[in-house]
Amino acid sequence: MSEFRMIDAGEVTLRARVEGTGPLVIMVHGFPESWYSWRHQIGPVAAAGFTACAIDVRGYGGSDKPHPVEAYAMERLIGDVVGVADALQPDAPAILVGHDWGAPIVWNSAFTRPDRFKAVAGLSVPFAGAPTRPFTDVFRELFTDKGIFFYQEYFQQPGRAEAELEADVRRFLRVFLHSISGEAPPKAWPLKPVDALLLDGLPEPVAPSAWLSAADLDYYVAEFTASGLRGPLNRYRNHEADHAYLKAWAGRTLDQPALYIGGTMDPASTLFGQVADPTAMMRNYAPNVEGHMLEGCGHWTQQERPEEVNALLLDWLARVR
Repeated sequence: MSEFRMIDAGEVTLRARVEGTGPLVIMVHGFPESWYSWRHQIGPVAAAGFTACAIDVRGYGGSDKPHPVEAYAMERLIGDVVGVADALQPDAPAILVGHDWGAPIVWNSAFTRPDRFKAVAGLSVPFAGAPTRPFTDVFRELFTDKGIFFYQEYFQQPGRAEAELEADVRRFLRVFLHSISGEAPPKAWPLKPVDALLLDGLPEPVAPSAWLSAADLDYYVAEFTASGLRGPLNRYRNHEADHAYLKAWAGRTLDQPALYIGGTMDPASTLFGQVADPTAMMRNYAPNVEGHMLEGCGHWTQQERPEEVNALLLDWLARVR
């Protein structure tokens, strides 16, 4: 039976949905999601003979929500994942699966702590090694300095995005989740001035979603109405701190078995147009990666294409356990 557990991860207590017995598989979600984004994977992974553990990342859902921006640095989030592994499977390395921000979290957890993690899978966001400069430098060069809106720049100032998005949590989630899904029209994100708001110009969904039911949306709305968005947005406010921490691993590779699953309609899969073939790029930094691109899939990989993702994930897990 699947159950909620409160796990002492060391610095914080995290809520997790846990099911099954066997080798530990920790699932880490992205923005703006929760453990619930793995609802289609928990049961099948457990049935395949694993302990499936889908966490609420700090700042989300039922997990602790520290206030300071620096509490959401990559170093702290890696510590949380290690803490979950230590609590649930202290005597053997765990397997990691992550999506969106959860992908960099699990990539870097395996990268910096190979003693604790034996294999790693990332959905949507590929791994590009230790960053050579903060991502703020990259998006300001490509967008902000040209007067073009970029959502991560918009998220930098504490309180600004919170004011827009918390004013109508349901509309934010409904529009934002649709806008980078495979159901959105082409070029759903318009070019707009740097001082625009996040939701300006994004398309409203005009039909029921095939992957996000009314009950699914209700669950997310309830979670974010209760938790707020400061913690989730603080993750975006640590690019400089993340670079300072990860540069110690410059020149190294992630050598564990790795799986990458992206979508052809997902801008994150190509790092916003910067790479043509994410799997080929990843082999420079994770030589043991296998990769798959799902045709027509948008950003919400495991929710949009649960059957395809589960088939790929379970096959890979059987080979790395």
